[in-house]
Amino acid sequence: MRTANVRSIVVWTLVALIGATGWSVLALSRGEDVSAAWMVAAALGTYAIAYRFYAKFIAQKVLRVDGTRATPAERLDNGIDFHPTDRRVLLGHHFAAIAGAGPLVGPVLAAQMGYLPGTIWIIAGVVFAGAVQDMVVLFFSTRRDGRSLGQMAREEIGPFGGAAALIAAFAIMIILLGVLALVIVNALAASPWGTFSIGMTIPIALFMGFYLRVLRPGRIAEVSLIGVGLLLLALVAGRWVAESSWADTFTLAPATLVVWLVAYGFIASILPVWMLLAPRDYLSTFMKIGTIALLALGVVIALPTLRMDAVTDFARHGNGPVFAGSLFPFVFITIACGALSGFHALISSGTTPKMIQKETQVRMIGYGSMLMESSVAIMALLAASIIDPGLYFAMNAPAGVIGTTVQNASQVVGGWGYQISPDALARAAQRVEESSLLSRTGGAPTLAVGVSEIFSKVTGGSLRAFWYHFAIMFEALFILTALDAGTRVGRFMLQDMLGNVIRPFKNVSWKPGLAITSAIVCALWGYFLWVGVHEPLGGINQLFPIFGISNQLLAAVALAVCTTLLVKSGRLKWAWITGIPLAWDATVTLTASWQKVFSGDPRVGFFKQRQVFQDAIDSGKVLPPAKTMDDMHTVVTNSTVDGVLTAVLAVLIIVVIADAARVCVRHVRRPALSTLSESPYVESKLTAPAGLFPTRTEKEEERDAATPTSV
Repeated sequence: MRTANVRSIVVWTLVALIGATGWSVLALSRGEDVSAAWMVAAALGTYAIAYRFYAKFIAQKVLRVDGTRATPAERLDNGIDFHPTDRRVLLGHHFAAIAGAGPLVGPVLAAQMGYLPGTIWIIAGVVFAGAVQDMVVLFFSTRRDGRSLGQMAREEIGPFGGAAALIAAFAIMIILLGVLALVIVNALAASPWGTFSIGMTIPIALFMGFYLRVLRPGRIAEVSLIGVGLLLLALVAGRWVAESSWADTFTLAPATLVVWLVAYGFIASILPVWMLLAPRDYLSTFMKIGTIALLALGVVIALPTLRMDAVTDFARHGNGPVFAGSLFPFVFITIACGALSGFHALISSGTTPKMIQKETQVRMIGYGSMLMESSVAIMALLAASIIDPGLYFAMNAPAGVIGTTVQNASQVVGGWGYQISPDALARAAQRVEESSLLSRTGGAPTLAVGVSEIFSKVTGGSLRAFWYHFAIMFEALFILTALDAGTRVGRFMLQDMLGNVIRPFKNVSWKPGLAITSAIVCALWGYFLWVGVHEPLGGINQLFPIFGISNQLLAAVALAVCTTLLVKSGRLKWAWITGIPLAWDATVTLTASWQKVFSGDPRVGFFKQRQVFQDAIDSGKVLPPAKTMDDMHTVVTNSTVDGVLTAVLAVLIIVVIADAARVCVRHVRRPALSTLSESPYVESKLTAPAGLFPTRTEKEEERDAATPTSV
C-alpha cells in the first residue's frame, strides 16, 4: 500500500510539473518562439490534476454520490428514453452530444485576440465552471427522474423564476439547434465525401444498436471493433465516391440538405435511444477523440511554432476584423463550448440522466466529457495559432473589409501589422486545392488549414489537401451528433412545459406526445434553417449574432439552479463551487448583453447598427453586408430583433437569478419552508464500475453479480 502511495505521489508530482512548465513558458515568453507543444502540456497537465483531485472532491464530498441508489435508467427502464447504458457507450454519447460547433469555431475566432487569453479561459473555465456545471446538473437531474433544466428550475426555485427559465431555455435551444444545423448545411453543401461518410454512420449505428441489444448483448469490445472498422471504411469510401460518377448523387443542394436534416432530427428524437442515438454518438466519438489525439501527437512530433502573438493589439483596442468588441467580455462569449456552455446543461438534464447506470459515474461522464471537449477547443485554438497570422486574418475578415483579390487582401492585412504577400495567399489556397481562402469565415476552414499544416509535417506535404478536406468533414460529423441529441432534449423540454398543463405529456415516452413535441421542435428550428438557407440575411442568420450570448445566459440559469439545489439540500458550505462561476458568468454575459444593446459602436450595438442603416436608407445609400435596398431593410429588421431578444433574454436570466437568490436566503433563514422534489431512495440491483476501467473491487462485484446463486 505504501509503495502504491509513493508511486502515486511521484506520478502526480511529475504531471503537475509538466503542466506548470507549460504554463510558465506560455506566460513568460516575450517575443521568442514558443512551441505549440507547451500549450498541449499546460492543458493536459491541468486536466489530469483537475479530474483526479477537484472532480473527485466534488463527487464524493460535495454531491455525495451513492452507488447503492437506483438511477432513473434502472427504475424507469422502458427501452425508449430510459435505458441503463454501458458507461463507455454513454460517455461516447454524452461527449458527442455536447461537442458541437462551439469547441471548433469559437477558439478559432478568439485567436484574433492572441493565443494566451483563449488558452487561459478554455482551461481555467472548464476546470472551475464548465465541467463543474455539467457534472452537478447531471447529478441533480439523475436524482429527479431525469428532469429537464427548466423543469428543475420550476420545481426548486418556484413558478415565477421557473417559468422564466423554461421559456429562456427552450427559446435558446431552438436558436442553438438552428445555428448548428446551418453550420452542417454549409459544410456539406458541396461535399459528396462528407455527405456519403456521415450518411453511412446512420446504418452503421443501427447495426451496432441491434448487435448490442439482440445479437450479442454486453459485447462492447466486439461492437466497438466492428463499428470502428466500418467507420474507417466509410471515410475511405467517401473519397472514392467523391472521385467517382456517384459524386453528383451525393452533392446535395442546401435546400435538400435542410429537408434531410429535419427528417433525420425527427426520426432520431423518437426512436429508442439504444437503436440509433447512443450507438451513433459512441461511434462518432472514436473519430472525434482519435483525430484530436492524433493532432496532439502530431504537435509533439512536428513541434510547430505558435505564430500568432500571445496578446494582439486587437485585444487591447477591441477593433478586430473577425469580431468587434473588447477582450472583456467578448472572448468569454466567443469561446463558450470548451470552457463553459449552457447547451451542455440541457444534455446533462436531457438524455444522459435517463441512461446513466450509477450515480458514481457522474464524475467520468459529466466532468470527464467536458475535459475531453476542452481538449478539442485547445487543439482548435492551437491550429489557428500555428498558421501565418496574415493568412489567418485574410481567411477570417469579411470580404467587405479586405476585398476579393489577394492583392487587396495582402495590402489591408499588412496595414494591421501582419505581412503576407499575394503570392503566399494564392499558394496557400492551391496547396489545399481551393480556388481561394479569402474571407472563409466561420472558423471551419481556418481549423482545417491548421490541421493540414500539422498532419502534413508528419505524413508529407503531398497529403495536405487530403487532410484539409478531411478536417472539413470531421467538423460536420462533430456538429451532427449535437443536432440529433439536441432535438431529443428539445422534445423533453417541450414535454415538461406542456406536462405542467396537460398531464399525459409528463410521461416523456408517451407516444402521441413524443411524436407531437418532436414534430414541433423540428418544425421550429427547421423553419429558421430553411429561411436562412434561402435568404442570406434571414432566418437563422438573423439570430446568429446572439448565439454566443444566449448560450452563456443559459449557463447562468444552470449554475443558478445548481447553487439553489446545493443550498436547499444541506450543502450550503459548498455553494461557492457553483456560486463563484455563476457570479463570473452573470457578470460577463450581462455586460456583453448591455453592450450589444446600448453600445454606440455600430459594429457592437444592435440598436446603433439599426440607426446607422436606417440613416443610410433615408439617404438612399447601400452599406455592406447589404447589396440592395431590400437587404438594407432586412439588416434594420434583424438589428431590431436581435437587440430586443438580447434584452428580453437578459431580463429573463436576471429574474431567474433573483428568484434563486430569494429561495436561497429564505432557506437559510427558515429551512422548514423549503421542499425538495428529489425522487425517493430505491436500492439499486445493478453493478457497474464508476470509471472507464474497473477497480479490483468493482471487478469482484461484477463477477459475483454474474455468478448464479444456488437455491
